[in-house]
Amino acid sequence: MITLLRRARQRALLFILLLPLTVIAQKQAVTSKKIVFMENAWQQALDMAKKQNKYVFVDAYAVWCGPCKMLKRTTFKDKEAAAFFNRNFINVAMDMEKGVGPSLAQQWQLQAYPTLLVFNPQGKLVLYTVGFIQAPDLLRFGKQALATKAK
Repeated sequence: MITLLRRARQRALLFILLLPLTVIAQKQAVTSKKIVFMENAWQQALDMAKKQNKYVFVDAYAVWCGPCKMLKRTTFKDKEAAAFFNRNFINVAMDMEKGVGPSLAQQWQLQAYPTLLVFNPQGKLVLYTVGFIQAPDLLRFGKQALATKAK
């Protein structure tokens, strides 16, 4: 019983400490000139998506992947794409070779990198694309994913 109370207090304290960071990150995302990603935080992104009723945009990458680096240097820094994704999605970048990455890669049946995925707030895959894409194509991809909300 004492152990359960300690765990509950620890979780409450952690929540209280992390909440301001979440609010700051969200404010930065709205004004940022690039897509703001949570790093390697799939479960936290999913939790935020449920609370905010937003879709999750996942950049599934590997550190050695050239097209992945090109996405980060160009497409994800496009002002229009950044404004759209930061406003409409919880964005998370996942190194698919670290932490929970390998198990998620297997679960999501990923074959190549980069793979860009969109999940609904319940964690169900809505849409994905594989490979490098330009900012206008990324915007179309995001809008197509959001259009599934209406169905």
